[in-house]
Amino acid sequence: MFLEEKDLENSIYNYQVEQITEGNEQIVLEALATAEEEVRSYISLNNKRQKYDGRLIYDVDKILSATGTARNPMIKNTMISIAKWHIVDLCNADVIYEQAKERYDRAITWLNKLSKGEITLSTLPVIEPTTNETDDSTAPFVYGSREKFNHE
Repeated sequence: MFLEEKDLENSIYNYQVEQITEGNEQIVLEALATAEEEVRSYISLNNKRQKYDGRLIYDVDKILSATGTARNPMIKNTMISIAKWHIVDLCNADVIYEQAKERYDRAITWLNKLSKGEITLSTLPVIEPTTNETDDSTAPFVYGSREKFNHE
């Protein structure tokens, strides 16, 4: 798993997590797994033809299998905000609900921009398209004009 329970300490106090989850560690693990899956869904390729439209294709497995200091800090912080939201969503025990919601919304907005190619992270590994993926048969559209029509 990309995130560990101790990573949440940067965003939410342990006593708050303890109050919200009532000591159930499984809830925290599910929130971490949910955050990882949510981030994966934003940075993974879709099956649409537009997947070779010039945007970077991130190596998602390599990104999310990194551990320790090899983890990308932006992806890590975004994932922590999402995991915190999934925990705080259960209860508002001494936690500023609006602040958690705002950080979650900001994380999702950032992931949307990353997935659309509006922003890129130069430190994330990418997959280079192979030669058969860049030929004209997989282009998202074809442009040009038709041959001239003659009545002969």
